[in-house]
Amino acid sequence: MNKLTKTFLILLLCSIALIQTSNAQTVAGARAQNVFVELGGPGLLLSANYDTRFTQRHDGIGGRIGAGYISVSDNSLFTLPMQLNYLLGKNNRYFEMGIGATFINSHGDSNDFLSLDNAKGVIGTMSFGYRYQPEDGGFHFRAALNPIFDSSTFFPFFGGVGIGYTF
Repeated sequence: MNKLTKTFLILLLCSIALIQTSNAQTVAGARAQNVFVELGGPGLLLSANYDTRFTQRHDGIGGRIGAGYISVSDNSLFTLPMQLNYLLGKNNRYFEMGIGATFINSHGDSNDFLSLDNAKGVIGTMSFGYRYQPEDGGFHFRAALNPIFDSSTFFPFFGGVGIGYTF
């Protein structure tokens, strides 16, 4: 098993550990909760995430938190994405809007393939996308445009795709 696969599995297990309920079945009137892995998005490269609604619904206001890590040669990137989001829709299909911040800690050697500066800081993130989130639990899918920004830079066409489980 390569290092990236091990990192992916560790991040997925950490996200599952964030779950605050022992009930794995969705019941009528229960809030939607999701665990998912995302390529791109607010976690930048690869992240494991937990998302929940703040009310006993499958739409409306909620939030997400995740963790991402990748290491190539002497370069590494750790991210901690956090967002507030709002879901509009019904019948398992939602439009997601969100805003948040991602903490970044990178170490790098500019002579390697993945050149990262030694940087620590916070960037702003947004989400505008589609989410398939079944009301009775099961496979979860999301795809979004995720603009990222800081005080001097704006990348409007950054995106992400995620898969996971709704309960």
